[in-house]
Amino acid sequence: MKLDGKLALVTGGSDGIGLEIARHLKAKGASVIVAGRNEGRLAAARAEGFEAIAADLSGAAGCDALAEAVHGRPLDILVNNAGMSGHFNVDEPINLQAVEEAIYLNFNAPIRLVSRLLAALRARPEAIIVNVTSGLAIAPNAKSPVYCGTKAGLRSFTMALRAQLKGSNVHVLEALPPVVETRMTAENTHKKMPAPECSRQIVAAMGAGRDYAHVGMTGVLNAVYNLSPPIARRIMLRY
Repeated sequence: MKLDGKLALVTGGSDGIGLEIARHLKAKGASVIVAGRNEGRLAAARAEGFEAIAADLSGAAGCDALAEAVHGRPLDILVNNAGMSGHFNVDEPINLQAVEEAIYLNFNAPIRLVSRLLAALRARPEAIIVNVTSGLAIAPNAKSPVYCGTKAGLRSFTMALRAQLKGSNVHVLEALPPVVETRMTAENTHKKMPAPECSRQIVAAMGAGRDYAHVGMTGVLNAVYNLSPPIARRIMLRY
């Protein structure tokens, strides 16, 4: 896909992987709208030259408000990147409200935004939907059951959506990052990929028209899973 001159919407675009995706798209000549919840980070994004929209995508109202905010715009690219961990540990008190917000943000919101914005994407000469899942969508770890479950669900949705849109002008890319240096992973002690490099690889996959962007070590994990799913699951459950 030729990225120059395209209009992109990036959710979770004021920080972390989303902001770096926005920067790489802008460097390729695209116009980028970023959506996020933190007003300070949105202001910083505007100072970089991005259009920024405040949107809480952890519920239907916020998703619908974002869709209305871009209604009528010639949208070519939708990047469903916004996500949260949804901490869940059976040995600690469980905040069900936070868990439900994570489920909606990670899984429901991309589906709702695709549903609301697909007509606009179909009206363009060429368009792309990018759903950012995770290496943990291939095989889960024991520390993040809610995050793993939502990303695995989004992975299945993405595969089915790609099959439905096969032969149309709308391409579907699944981006699978490894552990990346972001605000969300601040307490993770594993080696992390810098967000700019992760996002560079995702944008490169967009430009190349690929179905998957197995970023960094997720390529290795995917290869192991294809050879032996039980081995991949055992490795990741201990990760």
